[in-house]
Amino acid sequence: MALAFTDANFKEEVLDNAQLTVVDFWAEWCGPCRALGPVVDELATEYAGQIKVGKLDVDNNPDVSAEYGITSIPAILFIKNGQVVDKQVGAVPKSVLVKKIQAHI
Repeated sequence: MALAFTDANFKEEVLDNAQLTVVDFWAEWCGPCRALGPVVDELATEYAGQIKVGKLDVDNNPDVSAEYGITSIPAILFIKNGQVVDKQVGAVPKSVLVKKIQAHI
């Protein structure tokens, strides 16, 4: 199951973490976000111990969303050592996300 990232824990959980972290920016009302949700949970399970995978609700966490310029969701940021190393906007097949993860592990 994916972690829950928030404005309050983002620095500790994501930015201060050296390993690759996948952050899914989503909202409850977003259809494509809900469709992508189970895929994100699968990735969290499959890559447990190798990377961190989590979701950030943009409605409840506006600070982080604004800081990263998230204007369209779903948006997935791939962050390593506090830096964005890749990005994916829009719902995509799981294989696209796996390829991006593999490139940055």
